[in-house]
Amino acid sequence: MSDWIGHECGIAAVRLLKPLSFYVEKYGTPMYAVNKLSLLMEKQHNRGQDGAGAVAIKLDMPPGEPYIFRTRSADKNPIMQVRTRMMRSFADAREKHPEKYKDAEWVKRNVLFAGELLLGHLRYGTHGASGESFCHPFLRQSNWMTRNLAIAGNFNLTNNDELFDMLVELGQHPRNKADTVMVLEKIGHFLDEANDFLFRKYRKEGLTRAEITERIIKELDIYRILKKATRAFDGGYVMAGMIGHGDLFVLRDPGGIRPAFYYQDDEIVVVASERPQIQTALNVPIDTVQEIKPGHALVVKRSGEVSHELVNQPTAITQCSFERIYFSRGTDRDIYKERKDLGRSLVRAVLDAVDYDLENTVFSFIPNTAETAFFGLVEGVKDQVGERMKYHLLQEKNLTAERVDELLSFQPRVEKIMTKDAKLRTFITADSNREELVAQVYDITYGLIKPDDTLVVLDDSIVRGTTLRTSILRILDRLNMKKIVIVSSAPQIRYPDCYGIDMSKMKDFIAFEAAVALACDTGQEAVLDEIYDACKADEKKPRAEAQNQVIRLFDLFQADQISKKIAQILTPEGMKAKVQIIYQNIEGLHEACPDHIGDWYFTGNYPTPGGHRVANRSFINFMEKSNARAY
Repeated sequence: MSDWIGHECGIAAVRLLKPLSFYVEKYGTPMYAVNKLSLLMEKQHNRGQDGAGAVAIKLDMPPGEPYIFRTRSADKNPIMQVRTRMMRSFADAREKHPEKYKDAEWVKRNVLFAGELLLGHLRYGTHGASGESFCHPFLRQSNWMTRNLAIAGNFNLTNNDELFDMLVELGQHPRNKADTVMVLEKIGHFLDEANDFLFRKYRKEGLTRAEITERIIKELDIYRILKKATRAFDGGYVMAGMIGHGDLFVLRDPGGIRPAFYYQDDEIVVVASERPQIQTALNVPIDTVQEIKPGHALVVKRSGEVSHELVNQPTAITQCSFERIYFSRGTDRDIYKERKDLGRSLVRAVLDAVDYDLENTVFSFIPNTAETAFFGLVEGVKDQVGERMKYHLLQEKNLTAERVDELLSFQPRVEKIMTKDAKLRTFITADSNREELVAQVYDITYGLIKPDDTLVVLDDSIVRGTTLRTSILRILDRLNMKKIVIVSSAPQIRYPDCYGIDMSKMKDFIAFEAAVALACDTGQEAVLDEIYDACKADEKKPRAEAQNQVIRLFDLFQADQISKKIAQILTPEGMKAKVQIIYQNIEGLHEACPDHIGDWYFTGNYPTPGGHRVANRSFINFMEKSNARAY
């Protein structure tokens, strides 16, 4: 993606199902759980570099002994910082007491993170403040083990104001309206309520307080707690939590917007936001890694019992298609295939753009996330070359050996035209010459392009178009070709996201800018005021009745009209080469990613009412010239 955008956070959880001594004996280290958690986090570093954190719980510790340990970092390379802090206590123990380092009981009593439950988090802050105190996991602490709660998640909720009011009605006094606080306090409230119910029940039966605690540990209904706590949530989420006595849960939103996977055997349960990372960390085949179903929760009780049951009735399943296009790492078997299919589906549009003149067309891509889709595009072009070759072999008469050699030797021209200088990127600061310096981040390969050539460059998406406008097109124009075709494997991004991706300001989207410009060009600017009035009226309705009013703007124009306007807007002044921009269409997206049809940022079809409300608010902000976020 030439325009970088931040996105969903990542989670990782490890639950050891056997005593620590088992892992020391079998794997030769008391750090087995820490090593696995660290690997899962590092393999998901694409999901967040703003901060990281981890929390560990030790089971069955005697009163007076600490049993919950947390570390968080917002420093440079936070994942490594968190791992180093967890390792430090193990390293100190090995150095000071080498004779006891493999004594599992001693290690558990004396080494901080030597617990059976570990929960890790990678943070990308879509908005708000940054710093260590804003990193997950968050703790809600108590002297009662069964009321201690650690929460980490990959989520954005659109109705924080409503949830805040609900907490106030319950008698709470929340410290702010952040969705993390809402989640922690909502779940914490119903956890307290469940504790109180069981305590009163068994107190009436005459049990001692210690006996009641054991009953609470065994009988806490995690599914019921989650159902009551999350029934009013509007958003996309995966929420992972641990309760002080040793229960673990991971809950997924009813639409399956955010991803979550797990693996279990008789030794371990592991959870992560992406599937290949579990395969890598545990060296297990793909069919052993399961997806947490939309609206379901995975629960591991302190006893080690594992269950996967319904919490919230699933809505229409709208798994995020951007996960497949860009965010999740392409090492997943299915994602790799889908990205290739996205590229392959663009072949006909690309060939039309170059007038099928493959002899004078060079194919390339903007590094590096578009590479897999580029493979698909090139394979599709090669298939067309094969069809052309077959036609000539069958139709031409008196073929000579030279002609056959000519036909068989032709291949599309595929080159790596542009590379990115990552070190220079880190050198650039908010200098007065920043724009000029940014233009030097990309290096190009000279001498491969002829004046009569068309250069086709594939990108995985075009969000704002800023980098294309300010640097990439200018740099490519130095190669002195006839035409540049920029191809996006994703459709036009028209609407804000509010479920985890950092895209909340509609004015930043080049497709929206183009649609507004077209409305003005065609004398239809009055529709902007009409939409504004409709958005303001919509805000007065109940949230459940919200409708996306901004769709009316895009209904005025065909996608090709908007693409042409985008090319016009992004073409720098003085550009010698002609510029054309091609976007994936919605049909191609759904055909390539049939199980991930969440496309609200392309179509405006949000899976929850809160999404419609966010789209309208974003348009209101645009009309009022406000730079505020829409949620």
